[in-house]
Amino acid sequence: MQEMILILDFGSQVTQLIGRRLREINVYCEIHAYNKIPEIGPNVKGVILSGSPFSVHDAQAPIVNLEGIKGKLPLLAICYGSQYIAQHYGGVVNSSLTREYGRAMLTVTDEKSPLFQKVSRKSQVWMSHGDTIAQLPKDAHVIASTEDVENAAYTIDGEATYAVQFHPEVFHTKEGTQMLLNFALKICGCKGDWTPDSFIESTIQSLQAKLNDDKVILGLSGGVDSTVAAVLLNKAIGKNLICIFVDNGLLRKNEFEEVLASYEEMGLNVVGVHAGPLFLSKLVGVTDPEAKRKAIGNTFIEVFDTEAQKISGARWLAQGTIYPDVIESVSVNGPSSKIKSHHNVGGLPEKMNLKIVEPLRALFKDEVRRVGRALGIKRELIGRHPFPGPSLGIRILGEVSEEKLRILRDADDIFIKGLRNWPCDLPSASYPNEMADNLYDSIWQAGTMLLPVKSVGVMGDERSYEYTIALRAVISTDGMTADWVHLPYEFLAKVSNDIINKVKGVNRVCYDISSKPPATIEWE
Repeated sequence: MQEMILILDFGSQVTQLIGRRLREINVYCEIHAYNKIPEIGPNVKGVILSGSPFSVHDAQAPIVNLEGIKGKLPLLAICYGSQYIAQHYGGVVNSSLTREYGRAMLTVTDEKSPLFQKVSRKSQVWMSHGDTIAQLPKDAHVIASTEDVENAAYTIDGEATYAVQFHPEVFHTKEGTQMLLNFALKICGCKGDWTPDSFIESTIQSLQAKLNDDKVILGLSGGVDSTVAAVLLNKAIGKNLICIFVDNGLLRKNEFEEVLASYEEMGLNVVGVHAGPLFLSKLVGVTDPEAKRKAIGNTFIEVFDTEAQKISGARWLAQGTIYPDVIESVSVNGPSSKIKSHHNVGGLPEKMNLKIVEPLRALFKDEVRRVGRALGIKRELIGRHPFPGPSLGIRILGEVSEEKLRILRDADDIFIKGLRNWPCDLPSASYPNEMADNLYDSIWQAGTMLLPVKSVGVMGDERSYEYTIALRAVISTDGMTADWVHLPYEFLAKVSNDIINKVKGVNRVCYDISSKPPATIEWE
């Protein structure tokens, strides 16, 4: 059984970062809500308590049952977690009218503490709390302080219990990864052997035992997640995996043919379905973004179900669900408010009476790419930017039509090819430890929007009245937050000129410089 560290989530917005940092050092971990602690088996080597938006003095403050954990397993309490330990085990926590938020300089006062081995005596940390620990519990002693926070880190004598009032998981804590590595490897005794190769080996064995000779249906999208899921399943069950790739008529220029050919080259058993006319017929007169998503999603279910019914004996539906989707569905506060309904297409398993298999549900997005690379999947497939489920349907603001699709496809093709052909010396968005070969590889996601706006222009000796194209390019780690990319002016000038000169129906190009939040990556 895979050794792991259990992370108990009190609702912090950065809890996922704790998991990501541990995975980066090849330590497997799982995030669970503080009030839904799973059975703790011998494979659990340690526990981490997350931060929280609550004060320990709030009436609704999370209360966790640490019986069987504290004093029995290595425990690292972060921010709210550290205040919770202090408050509930004999210390004193005072509320402050002023939040301590931002960078602080940490001074290690106990240089023998295993939590701070190979950590500089003074290093930058990130504070984000309103409460502060005024008095430590009995048998606890300080191991690090800042100028304003005496009890910035402490340990409880006779236990492998450590607590910090700062966030070691965030980027601004400069040596936070070393602290987490110390906790996981030195204090918990983890081997740090959870690698893409070990994941592939164990997942294939698990899939073979679970699926036996059953047939599995998988809907391919051309994206990273479904592609990696397909290759894993193909290695496990071979021709018993039947993939369905639907052309919804809303894909990018030549995308269906090119991606289908790539899948066939990889030896996947894939059925290509041309259903563009049906999808477009469902979008006639539809302008509301949510109504468009629902129309596209419902039509996909209809087409997919029709194709699946032709496959006799199928018992499983495979999905490319990844770990952030799993965490979101079981978060402390329940599923988050709906920002976009196209993330996953629901309804298929129930409609088709199939059981679900999700080979990637333990992985973060960057880990999916690492596994894909270890599986030998072509770089251009693994490095593909995320693409929305409703495809270009939500990049055409307002009603979708064949003419608008032609304009958007042609403009988007110029933009994406331009990014691929423009060299740069920036880090890769998919592999941050490597350098990108071109602008496309340095960007998390890029795309083109067709606005429902026509403006006056001059083309040749005549006035024109044509559409506006908006270009979008963002950098992100997981899509939850994103910042716009500072593309070179020379590049933007060339792309704008090419689009206006080569795409009939466009006389103006804009570049979107909005970040998420407050904007979203897509426009609809």
